[in-house]
Amino acid sequence: MDVVNEIIIVGGGTAGWLTAANLGKKFKNETGQSVKITLIESPDIPTIGVGEGTWPTMRKTLANLGIDESEFMTFTNASFKQATKFVNWKATPENDQKNHYYHLFTSITDAAEFNLGPYWALGDKSTTYADAISAQAQICEMGLAPKTIATAAYEGMQNYAYHLDAGKFAKLLKKVAVEKFDVEYISANVTGVNLSVDGYISSVDTDTAGRKKAGFFVDCSGFKSLLLGETLGIKFKSIKDTLLTDHAIAIQVPYKDMEQPISSSTISTAHEAGWTWDIGLANRRGTGYVYSSEFVDHDTAEQTLRDYIGPESKGLESRLIKMNCGYREKFWHKNCVAIGLSAAFVEPLEASAIFLVEASANMLCDQFPRNREVMHIVEKKFNKSFEFRWQKTIDFIKMHYFLSKRKEPFWQANKNLNTVPDSLLEILEHWKYHPVSKYDFTNVFEPFPQESYQYILYGMEFNQQLKFNESAFNMNSQAQMHFKKVQEITDYLSRNLPSNRALLKKVNQFGFQSI
Repeated sequence: MDVVNEIIIVGGGTAGWLTAANLGKKFKNETGQSVKITLIESPDIPTIGVGEGTWPTMRKTLANLGIDESEFMTFTNASFKQATKFVNWKATPENDQKNHYYHLFTSITDAAEFNLGPYWALGDKSTTYADAISAQAQICEMGLAPKTIATAAYEGMQNYAYHLDAGKFAKLLKKVAVEKFDVEYISANVTGVNLSVDGYISSVDTDTAGRKKAGFFVDCSGFKSLLLGETLGIKFKSIKDTLLTDHAIAIQVPYKDMEQPISSSTISTAHEAGWTWDIGLANRRGTGYVYSSEFVDHDTAEQTLRDYIGPESKGLESRLIKMNCGYREKFWHKNCVAIGLSAAFVEPLEASAIFLVEASANMLCDQFPRNREVMHIVEKKFNKSFEFRWQKTIDFIKMHYFLSKRKEPFWQANKNLNTVPDSLLEILEHWKYHPVSKYDFTNVFEPFPQESYQYILYGMEFNQQLKFNESAFNMNSQAQMHFKKVQEITDYLSRNLPSNRALLKKVNQFGFQSI
């Protein structure tokens, strides 16, 4: 039996160090590591470092690694994220009258158990869908946190994720992986990759640490995809004809003063040829403009971002990032798996990047093949799972653009049916006459749940015709009870939750209670 006893991860950043920490935890026991894990990181290649939004899954990931929530938040300048606020996505604002809707993390019911969507859609709609089924949109509008300092670590009165400094997060994960889980760290450039006669990777050559051998390799080398792409020849499938954005300009904005409110949501604002992100950390804002260079030149795009930021953008440095959206034809080939940018990249609209790194690392750990004989079986499962997840992610992001009523050429191009996956067109046609249902989400690894689709559909005022089947929704009294409960919760939380800024100050001073 050809047993795998060494794993080499090429590349650091969030993808490399999160994978290293997870593998280190899995294979460490009382006598040491049953599998030796080594991470080789180039001292000369900077990380992209703009993935600052996470999903609520990150709380479980951090807790599983034994990372103290207060320490994590202080180290990474993290703040609480409870939603994404979409501004001016529905239509071009007229007379400066902005429109917005929320994609939230908390709902009063599990939509798969009792779906409030059709009851809201058949009602008077005097309250937005988000406000009808959750207190969280109002909490975000008031700039409130999802918990109090008395709430235990990783628990919340509302579901939440984080905004964080990606560079500092990678440093924290590195510290945990090396000091707590005995991951070996090598600072070196990989100068060559060697294959055995059967086409498996046998070793990598480095400029300062010599040749390093292993039975399994994880490619976290970023867009370069040194192992999976360049060495093993797994081709990249571009999706530029579906997701039309191809560049981003990023600017970090210091707060005018440290009492300035911190948003509890990622603010995504639509513009003529794309959209801006605005993410509030504890010490600064991270902003950027995602756009298509076919519809706007780089200088105009940068000015759009600076106009959005306002006068404080003067003198601030910008960074241009070329985006190549797509994914590898396979994510795992022979004894190599790619995680992070080396595997795939989609634009950051729904902050899916770090989540899919989490998901990849989790599946690798859970299914890791200790012997070569069964590696191809796990490879097949992994590839099938992540092709599904990436395709679903692409459909979900495309839906935001396709449903918009904006009239500019960029937005009209996104409504061209040649740019829309058939899978998305088919399900939207079904949803014109049927509620979104748990039967539309039959795979346990759906990246976006039923409720996420409803937040976008109803927020974008999707034309759903349910009146002809109104008699099928015969639990109106229960629905009204839930709607009333949401208002009671909103009233209570609005009086009892601190602001995002106020809670962060207390976290730095006192910390949360340990679980």
